[in-house]
Amino acid sequence: MPVYDYEAVSSDAACAYCAQGFETVQSIHDPRLTVCPKCGSPIRRVITAPAIGRSKSKLDDRAKSAGFTKLKRLGKGEYEKMY
Repeated sequence: MPVYDYEAVSSDAACAYCAQGFETVQSIHDPRLTVCPKCGSPIRRVITAPAIGRSKSKLDDRAKSAGFTKLKRLGKGEYEKMY
């Protein structure tokens, strides 16, 4: 399920929860939230970059244990063997 970010439309009537913004998990088919679940002030959905995690260490460990070799390019036609 997607995670959506919301923030208060106006900081005048907002509580601390919606003034700083909050995340909520919603189905893509659920309607947008229009009011803060804590104080009832108007909120809007904010478009943010997706959080895409990547772990090079796990990939490197798995590749090394499977017998692969990793090469680092030093220059034109010159490589260094990392493992």
